[in-house]
Amino acid sequence: MSARVAKLLSRMTLEEKAGQLNQLSGRMAVTGPLTGKPEHMDQIRKGLVGSFLNILTAARTRELQKVAVEESRLGIPLLFAFDTIHGYKTIFPIPLAEASSWDLAAMEKAARVAAVETSAAGVHWTFAPMVDVGRDPRWGRVMEGAGEDAFLGAAVARARVQGFQGEDLARPDTVLACAKHFAAYGAVEAGREYNTVDVSERALREFYLPPFLATIDAGVATFMASFNEIAGVPSSANRVLMRNILREQWGFDGLVVSDWGSVRELEAHGVAADLKDAARLGLWAGVDMDMESHAYRAHLPELVKTGVLSEALLDESVARVLTLKERLGLLDDPYRYSDEARESGMTMTPEHLATARDVARRSIVLLANQAQVLPLAAKPGRVLLVGPLGDSKLDMLGNWSGKGEPEQAVTLLEGLRARLGDGVRYVKGVDVEGNDESGIATAVQAARRADVVVAALGESARMSGEARSRTNIELPGRQEALLRALVAAGKPVVLVLMNGRPLTIPWAAENVPSILETWFLGTQAGHAIADVLFGDYNPSGKLTMSFPRTLGQVPVYYNQKNTGRPITEKEREWVSRFLDAPNEPLYPFGHGLSYTSFAYGDLQVSPARAGADETIKVSFTLTNTGSKSGEEVAQLYVRDVVASVSRPVKELKGFAKVALQPGQSERVELTVAHKDLALWNQEGRFVVEPGAFELMVGGSSAGIQLRGGFTVAR
Repeated sequence: MSARVAKLLSRMTLEEKAGQLNQLSGRMAVTGPLTGKPEHMDQIRKGLVGSFLNILTAARTRELQKVAVEESRLGIPLLFAFDTIHGYKTIFPIPLAEASSWDLAAMEKAARVAAVETSAAGVHWTFAPMVDVGRDPRWGRVMEGAGEDAFLGAAVARARVQGFQGEDLARPDTVLACAKHFAAYGAVEAGREYNTVDVSERALREFYLPPFLATIDAGVATFMASFNEIAGVPSSANRVLMRNILREQWGFDGLVVSDWGSVRELEAHGVAADLKDAARLGLWAGVDMDMESHAYRAHLPELVKTGVLSEALLDESVARVLTLKERLGLLDDPYRYSDEARESGMTMTPEHLATARDVARRSIVLLANQAQVLPLAAKPGRVLLVGPLGDSKLDMLGNWSGKGEPEQAVTLLEGLRARLGDGVRYVKGVDVEGNDESGIATAVQAARRADVVVAALGESARMSGEARSRTNIELPGRQEALLRALVAAGKPVVLVLMNGRPLTIPWAAENVPSILETWFLGTQAGHAIADVLFGDYNPSGKLTMSFPRTLGQVPVYYNQKNTGRPITEKEREWVSRFLDAPNEPLYPFGHGLSYTSFAYGDLQVSPARAGADETIKVSFTLTNTGSKSGEEVAQLYVRDVVASVSRPVKELKGFAKVALQPGQSERVELTVAHKDLALWNQEGRFVVEPGAFELMVGGSSAGIQLRGGFTVAR
């Protein structure tokens, strides 16, 4: 700690120290039981609050900051936090959608815009990015993450941290990032929110932890403990996770905050006898700040006075809070973020909206285009838009939409009419949920008079996100019945999906010629989708989470193990398989089509035999063989052929998004670092074992075009 922080710490009472570790919530964006009472102002005056979440606007934060600075004994400023997940006022695509762009620069830029707007509202800290690896689409929070792959998830995590925090946290247009939820929250059993996790040490180290480590490499300021337990130990009481791995092994020196009430919830988990015991376990494990449990404020002073916890342990956590306030410049100028002029001038600017539109269209995935229905002609004739999501402003924003204003969102109907005028007809057809089919007949009649039908179907925004787990991930309500009726009308149908998770859509995949996965794209959704529908932007997104054929396949992911009885050409019965469905997903990880085509050739690998710590260089020629300009996400996968522990059939180890004109070729070079070949061995260490490695290059995990290999020498 700095001399200033040390001096401040030396003047604090035990109660004031505990107060710095106390985070309370305002009355908006509540995601758990509110335990606070109207005496918040009294607590601020007594120095018993260190941070607030859900207190917004430059004026309101200045008001509370003034009380803390001018009316408390030591004048320590408050830290204000908010869940800016994919935008503050200018809303960007949900994180799962952004990850589908595979465009790290675009994701960093989106986070930068979000940081500018969030900080202008007086907020210092965002609880993002969520870096949990998610393999189960039943879990509603997959919409907040980057999908099923740890390597890609780590790259996305770095980009978003850099966007939020910028180059210098002392600048008032940056916000503290928070890597969450530590750890393995994406592995909750049955995809059920707040549920138990039970994973092996190898799975934890190789799949669930790497994106968190990547955020430390990017300089992330804070971590958030997860709700779940791992093998019987809740994260907010998990000393091995918080102190041994995070602090000792990884060297993290930032702040760890609990999730909402997760310290209090140690009682419900059955590992704490009461709230005092929960406070003891939380601080001992390494949770620095208590969000909305009131456990630390109420009990840490007594626990230190009675010798149950040492004051030195308490001081470590308090110093981390004060250091963050110092790094943000709040100890010099507590009001530097609370500038109403900056707030009004830096929110939803034309530049921010243009960035949102660009990131949104980059996030769209063309799942199918069998009859080349897309792109639509500049003058497509009579266009019918059908579906409950065709003109729903609220649903364009998706869940966790910050302070986004639905009235500012552009719907698909508005996007189409901005291009084609009022000639675009809209019929709702059915609701997102419910069994009412009375509107289908009207939709079919309109479809018969149209030249092309665009069906906007999927989930409502509130069907994915926290506490939004589903056991049925088909199109909800009577939407598939509507889709079947539209297809039967005989006109070309384009299915535009809007959803926060992969869905099971086997009938649509078999019967609808063109399918666009648009997720929830945010403020500029309608314009972005229209850009892709008409070919102004050639879709370049690729899935970062596999779409299952049926719910019974879940979890299904590309980097599976082979098992001792894999399916082969010679043996297809006594093998690891389903009787009623293929093993493969409907749409695999990395899948995404384009309005043009790409060819891969001339694979070169150097060196063929790598020594210790030697980087492998992989190069190939990528050619646009179609008639339109476009971008291809070239993907590099590696397989460790023989190892001391079983390895996945393939693992992503590199990718590049390359823009090419028709007929243009480019030499693409990717590298595989020595450390990226490491496995967690039986002795509990990461090692790179000598032996043969297979290389695979292509446009998706299932679309391998080039194969090669190399050897790691002893």
